[in-house]
Amino acid sequence: MSSHAPHSTPSLSLPTGLRLRGWPLSARTRGMALLLLAIVIWGCNWPVMKTGLQHVSPIWFSALRFATGGLCLFAIQLLTGTLRLPTRRDLPLLASVGLLQMMAFTALGAIAMTQIPAGRSAVLAYTTPLWVAPIAVFLFGERISRWQGAGLLLGVAGLAVLFNPLAIDWQDSALVQANLMLMAASFLWGMTILHLRYHRGDSTAYQLAPWQMLVATLPLLLLARMVEGPYTGDGSMALWETVLFVGPLATAFCFCAVNAASMALSATRMSTAMLGVPLIGLLAATAFLGETLSVSLVAGGLCIVGGILIVSLNKARAPASATSSPADRIESPATAAEDLQRLRQP
Repeated sequence: MSSHAPHSTPSLSLPTGLRLRGWPLSARTRGMALLLLAIVIWGCNWPVMKTGLQHVSPIWFSALRFATGGLCLFAIQLLTGTLRLPTRRDLPLLASVGLLQMMAFTALGAIAMTQIPAGRSAVLAYTTPLWVAPIAVFLFGERISRWQGAGLLLGVAGLAVLFNPLAIDWQDSALVQANLMLMAASFLWGMTILHLRYHRGDSTAYQLAPWQMLVATLPLLLLARMVEGPYTGDGSMALWETVLFVGPLATAFCFCAVNAASMALSATRMSTAMLGVPLIGLLAATAFLGETLSVSLVAGGLCIVGGILIVSLNKARAPASATSSPADRIESPATAAEDLQRLRQP
């Protein structure tokens, strides 16, 4: 599964030729760089998905996304000799990321987006701090500074401004169900963020990604056939252009980048930084789909950006304990990503 090699400069798990090996930066800085790039791509992905849903039904679209993304990663790993079978210790990560973060989150989001604008969908789907922060603090012992807590609250306040439950037409059952689907998707991804932070398998995020996408694709194909019938894609050039964006780029690259960053950054910081996705999604939906950019959207967006900056510039505090625990490693120089790379250089 993996080979042992002498200690060398740590790197986040990306394909050969794309690694950040040798950069004079800490693992946390490299993780943040990957995360920021993924945030921009994922933000733009929401209006792209909205466009794609005009050419294929949502569950088939989700299956296409992970089928193409997975095939892309399998091909790259075969060509570079980095394809490896998961081990028994990797199985929990295959299940949580493949079934929760990939399959359930994406399918719920795609179905909901048939009823809700792309910008609003992005906002609701990325309310992960509402679930992650309290659980990380009360169950896993993460401690946040006053400034970091203020930044988190500011980001959540921005979401509250952007999504006002009092403005929903509760008589529209389809609209209400779509909103609940997005909140459920957010909760499931939040649980995956915590699992990635506190469970260590034998393989890197990059090595597991194609197998996780395979785990997501197979049930999606079955579900699409059962719920939506035979393949619904119209075969247009617009559909395949969309699939090429959401598959190889927004799926294959971004899931690897975010999962690798999850191993180097705290769960609270990860979930709060992901608030940048709905902000970019709102701006992209406004620019490319003509969705309305209201005063509330601008105010909420500014709160989100302010929260992200505050959290990013202030470090979390590890628990005051004489013994080492997962939370003790949140701000330690020896991050989880570095530990794994010291033991397993592909």
